[in-house]
Amino acid sequence: MRLTPPSPHAAARSRPRPHGDWSAASVQAAGRELAALGDCTAVFAAADAMAIGVVRALTEAGPRVPDDISVVGFADIPVAAYVTPPPTTVRPPFDAAAQEGIRLLVRAVEQPEAELPPPHDPPVALSVRASTAPRPGAPAGRRPPLWCRRTGRHPARAGSSGP
Repeated sequence: MRLTPPSPHAAARSRPRPHGDWSAASVQAAGRELAALGDCTAVFAAADAMAIGVVRALTEAGPRVPDDISVVGFADIPVAAYVTPPPTTVRPPFDAAAQEGIRLLVRAVEQPEAELPPPHDPPVALSVRASTAPRPGAPAGRRPPLWCRRTGRHPARAGSSGP
């Protein structure tokens, strides 16, 4: 898990960032480390299970989710909707990605000499739940736009273009 406190300041970007190894112990340690920083406003965890663990560690250490720190997970596992607070999560299109992989594999087998086309990246969706809020000091009632750095598109809207 890579947990990065967002900050426009170079000093904040250069400080060490907590990392996890997918274990419950590392998630707890990363959550406590983030709570100790005091200026972290958001966490993106590599998996929903890790996001759930970070929420618990932060809650035990004092910061309130989402009032003090927003938490976002990845994968949209079914249990995520039933924990408190339920984490906002990126929902990847696993079925579409698998179909694309099979399509490319079949083409490679049937046409071994042909150059493969670049893979098509199906759009992801964002399930906004109770673990996120505008950053402290942001204008009330307005969420900043979310953009995928790799594609330049909004993750929840297929076909949208970046800024």
